[in-house]
Amino acid sequence: MRQVRKILVIRFSSIGDIVLATPVVRCLKKHYPNAEIHFLTKSKFAQVIANNPNISKIHSFSDNLSKTIAELRAERFDFVVDLHRNLRSFRVKLALCRPSGTFPKLNLHKWWYVQTKNKSVMPNIHIVDRYFNAVAKLGVCNDKQGLDFFDTPEPDFKSPFDKYVAVVCGATYTTKQIPPENICRITENAQYNFVLLGDIKDRQRIEATGFAFGDNVYNACGETTLNQSALLVKEAEVVVTADTGLMHIAAAHGKKIVVIWGNTTPQIGMYPYMPQCEGNFVSLEKEMPCRPCSKLGYNKCPKGNLACLKNTTPNEILAAVTKMME
Repeated sequence: MRQVRKILVIRFSSIGDIVLATPVVRCLKKHYPNAEIHFLTKSKFAQVIANNPNISKIHSFSDNLSKTIAELRAERFDFVVDLHRNLRSFRVKLALCRPSGTFPKLNLHKWWYVQTKNKSVMPNIHIVDRYFNAVAKLGVCNDKQGLDFFDTPEPDFKSPFDKYVAVVCGATYTTKQIPPENICRITENAQYNFVLLGDIKDRQRIEATGFAFGDNVYNACGETTLNQSALLVKEAEVVVTADTGLMHIAAAHGKKIVVIWGNTTPQIGMYPYMPQCEGNFVSLEKEMPCRPCSKLGYNKCPKGNLACLKNTTPNEILAAVTKMME
């Protein structure tokens, strides 16, 4: 390929998926240090990569993609890296009419896996490694240095404890959220300090239990920005989380992670990606005939009991935390 001066990377959403795209961005910059790396995403997720030094320019949109496409045409990219691979990203590539690369999304494999629950239908390869198919034409390879997240601590923000366990309470879908009763029960262990992370809805779910937290708990749900939550994750001793965006931010910081799996499973290929520090996470999941019920998640458990998450007991979670503390 002729000289590469300007590259566009496309990943519209969401927090975790954008963090998972950062190794491609970093390796592009390593391979083409003089090239401009641009990133196209939805406006509400632009903050995830706002501080990434490998990105020259962020293009974002809310609803009017046509206006953004007109702006992208003016950039005259040499190559387009499609890490979303849907009709909208195809529309962008078609409009730009530039050489491009994408990756195997494995939607058929995932669909069949959800239908049959047969793990063998899923290739044993992480989505990050699949992403690198999109830049193979450029001769770019994975440096195996993991994920990136460049946070900017906000003024006057301080961590509440010197040492603590961060618990990620929220997730996009109900079938990925750690049950609030379990969150409350693990905090009864006075051996550790806990910081709870989530939004205002997570705070309401927890408060609805009527549980009274001790002095070893800081409930930050609904009180922190993404950067503040990321900083609390970064400074934690251990991070307890479900399949969430903050799980991937924790992986980017090389944290010790306890992952509680609900409707999704590690076989889908989006478990914590940390090739630079293997063994830094443990998975807690219950083998059930209904799992996985979806490759993404539901706002209500199809079975009505959320057993995949509720059956992972507070004692099991604490045992995993203690093991990671050693």
